[in-house]
Amino acid sequence: MPSVSPRRAHVAMVGIPAVSHVLPSLEIIRELVARGHRVTYANDPAVAHLIAPTGAEPVPCASVLPVADNNWPDDPIAAMGLFLDDAVQALPRLHAVYDDDPADLYLYDIGAYAARALAESQGRPLMQLSPTFVGWDGYEQDVAVHLRRLPGADAYRARFAQWLATCGAVTTDVDAFSGPPSRALALITRAMQPHADRVDTDTVTFVGPCFDVSADADAWTPPAGAEKVLLISLGSAYTRRPEFYRQCVAAFGDLPGWHVVLAVGKYTDPGELGEIPANVEVHGWVPQRAVLERADAFVTHAGMGGCGEGLLAGVPMIAVPQAADQFMNADRLVELGVARRIDTADATAEALRPALTELTTDPQVAARSARLRAAARAEGGTRRAADLIEEMLAGRP
Repeated sequence: MPSVSPRRAHVAMVGIPAVSHVLPSLEIIRELVARGHRVTYANDPAVAHLIAPTGAEPVPCASVLPVADNNWPDDPIAAMGLFLDDAVQALPRLHAVYDDDPADLYLYDIGAYAARALAESQGRPLMQLSPTFVGWDGYEQDVAVHLRRLPGADAYRARFAQWLATCGAVTTDVDAFSGPPSRALALITRAMQPHADRVDTDTVTFVGPCFDVSADADAWTPPAGAEKVLLISLGSAYTRRPEFYRQCVAAFGDLPGWHVVLAVGKYTDPGELGEIPANVEVHGWVPQRAVLERADAFVTHAGMGGCGEGLLAGVPMIAVPQAADQFMNADRLVELGVARRIDTADATAEALRPALTELTTDPQVAARSARLRAAARAEGGTRRAADLIEEMLAGRP
């Protein structure tokens, strides 16, 4: 196992408790621990059960983000304000732990602003782990300028600037601080990055999805006689969709040769779905990577994590976006030629069933899926990410 860093280091990861932001980097944390580094992980106790198996030392840091009930505001400025609120209340908690026990390197999620303020105040190196797409040359004109025109944006930016002026951060410009630092790892395949040719690869490295594709290999096996497997999952947040699940059951129930694995999350009672055909199994949660390794198709909400898992598995996808970046991700999958986008309002049995048939019988879709699978795995994943982190550690004093 390669290791650039000649001595054991203290690496601190600072995250937010959204599951979709925790899962993408867990294998990196596990790998760093396996390489002998001391890794501490600051996050809300609500996700401690996800972090504990990596071997990292937990640092409880309560969050005020509304991830427990998924009660996010529709207004993007209000949502951005929640992340700022979280950073303001988290920073003193981080100082209480890390001022007496500073890390050699701070890793942080894109939403964990307090980590950057902490690292800059201590003069310590910092690396962002992005579970979604990163900024590109022209992002300011393409996206940021439009956000700054929204109602409430001026007040939000003024509050952010005031915090930066007093929190000990070296970077006090709001746009520079909330943008990528001098070093970032994008935990997505380059194929999913908008304007990938305009990303500064001197500061950002695409390492691909960092999932251990073999870890859950035996966690699920198809029943005898299943010729093809379809996984249906809307992720961990926007899963209160009983009508959509009923349409899926109507579309794919009793479909000859197909076995269907339907994950409905914690907000939907399977009893709401009516009679379940024999070829459909319904669960609140499934070992998604294990199912995808055996799957022939995937109905997904097009969260970046789900997109990465689908591409790593090399399966065609039906994208049913629910919120946030999922609409852009769904369109990107369509551009790549491996998916159909069907919005929730249009996701009837009459639309879903032919989409599955068309995707899984098209040899060009199969060929593109195979090429993207190979490209995603060639980006290096967990080991490459850990190597790059150790390269940064090797430059520490």
